[in-house]
This record gives sequence, structure tokens and C-alpha cells, in this order.
Amino acid sequence: MSHPEKQDASCFLPDLCRAEALFIVILGAELLAIVLTLALPLHMRNILLDLALNSLFIQWIALSSAGTLCLARPCFARLSDRRAGLLSLAVILAVALIVSELGWRFLYAAAQRPDLGQGLHGLFLLRSVGITAIVAGIVLRYLYIQHQWRDNVETIARLRYQALQARIRPHFLFNCLNTIAGLTRKSPAQAEQSIEDLADLFRASLLAPTDMIRLAEEWAICKTYLRIEQQRLGARLRVSWAIDGLPEDALIPPLTLQPLLENMIYHGIERIPGGGEISIKGALWDKLIQIEFANPLPAADLEATRRGNRLAQQNIRERLGAGFGRQGRLAVEQDQGVYRVRLTFPRRTR
Repeated sequence: MSHPEKQDASCFLPDLCRAEALFIVILGAELLAIVLTLALPLHMRNILLDLALNSLFIQWIALSSAGTLCLARPCFARLSDRRAGLLSLAVILAVALIVSELGWRFLYAAAQRPDLGQGLHGLFLLRSVGITAIVAGIVLRYLYIQHQWRDNVETIARLRYQALQARIRPHFLFNCLNTIAGLTRKSPAQAEQSIEDLADLFRASLLAPTDMIRLAEEWAICKTYLRIEQQRLGARLRVSWAIDGLPEDALIPPLTLQPLLENMIYHGIERIPGGGEISIKGALWDKLIQIEFANPLPAADLEATRRGNRLAQQNIRERLGAGFGRQGRLAVEQDQGVYRVRLTFPRRTR
């Protein structure tokens, strides 16, 4: 038996019970009312009255359809996209027909106007259902395409994450094992700690791509990795932290920050004879978290450094987009031998 949340996530229909979705429905219905009102002949008409009647009528159809689809969404999630789309369209047309009939009876027939005969009644219903069918068909098609696009983005992000899980560089593993071998005799306690850190790092790489972890857990992964590299590089590797203002309970995709540190050591610190310092800063701005990494670059091969960083950065950029939408961003800049990577994403908690 599938989990209800997974069923809902597989449905191309948005959750129309949410306030944001209802606002979009109301706004779209009002824009349609304005367009239809402006399309009417202006002579001998009260445009404000027409707009009020059109708005009332269209909002009835829009909100009634949204409420019905909201209630029926768990059932639609069990169907294929094609069947769910056809059934959604049928529900919307049925709602439009019912509201149109009620609107005719209470707004037009009750006015006791002699010019409104039975022929106009049928024409009114046909026009209302026809316009609804066109608009609903366009909207449902747009929602389906958007859903397919989102699925493709998530699939690509998941594949990239799986590639990232398998991308522990051989040189890092060999260097780590050599370091542990060297510590075994002179410092067994440090060797044991390095083995535990390496196991923790591998364990973190086995997390599911759809999981979100707390920022505190991601920092723990970063510090575990840095302890391993510190054993190898010693005083050549220096790290400054300024992340006290960040919320520890904020959620982030796993292995988002550690690969950036790995790139900075591999392309920067490791290639500088005297080593260098990695600067890590973080701040919370209006419910947006911003984290900046900076490291010095070797004087030579700067262009090769940029090429080497590109794959991991694109990977992380797409995973941020899949997890946070347009609010998840990664920006890169290089200035006077310093390489900076800045991540921005919204604060979300469980």
C-alpha cells in the first residue's frame, strides 16, 4: 500500500486547499471576468454592472471547482495523469453547468425580463460551459506540463546526487588510508578517530536523494571531512568559522556543503605550498539563509580550477533548485586570487 503523501506528490493537480493556490485561482478568475467584460459591446451598457455580474458568476465557478478538486485530489492521485486530467475537466464542466443553471434562475429569470426566453437559456448554458471548457483545458494542460517538467528536474537532480554519492575521489580515499596507516603506530587514538570519521563520511553518502537533513547535521559532515584532511595537511589547512547566526534546525539536501569544501581543498589549498585558509560565513536574512565559502587559489592554472569546480557546482545548483525552487541559488565569483561560492536558500524546518 502506497503512502498517502507520495500519492499526493504524484498528482499533477496542485493542492487547491492552500491559501496561495486559492489566491491564484481568485486572481485568475477576476482577470478572466475583466477580459470578458471588456470584450462586450460598450454602447448602451453599464460596464461596472457587467463587471460585477461577470466577476460574481466566474468566481462562483472558479471557487466551486477549486473546492471540488481539492476534496477529490486524493482520489485523482491514484489514477494515471490522462484519466485524472479528463476526470478533472469533467468535474469542472459539471460545476460550471450547475452554477450556470443556478445563475440563470436567480440572476436572470428572477429579473422577469421578457427578452430572456428559453432559447437564450440554452445559449447561456452552452456559452458558459464552452468558455469554461476552453479555459479549464488550457490550465490543466499547463499544470500537466509543469508537473512533467518538475519531475524531470527532480529525476536529473536525483541522478546527479547518486553520481555525487559514488564520486568520492580515489586520491582522497588513498590519501586518507595512507594517513591512517601512518597514524597507526605513532598515534593509535588519532588513527581510530580517522577511521570513525571516514565511516561517518561514507554513511552520509548513503542517504536517500530525497531526504532533507538539518543544517547542524550537514555541518557535522563537513567537520568530519575537515578532520580527515587536517590529519593529512596539518597546519597547511586552516578554517575560520562564522556561522553562529544560522539556525541549526533549517533543512538542506545532504552532501550540499561538503563537496564544496572538497573542491576548495583539492583545487586550492592542496596546490599552494604554504596552504591557506578556508573562510566559512553564514547569515539569516529575512527567512533566507546565505552561506559563503572562500579560499585562496594557486597562482597558476586558474582556468583549470574553474573547469574542475564546474561539475560539482552545477550538481549542487540543480539540487538546490529541486529542493527549494527559485529561492535555492548558488553563485560563484573569483576576485584577486580568492574563490567564493555563495549559497542562498529559504529557511525550512520539519
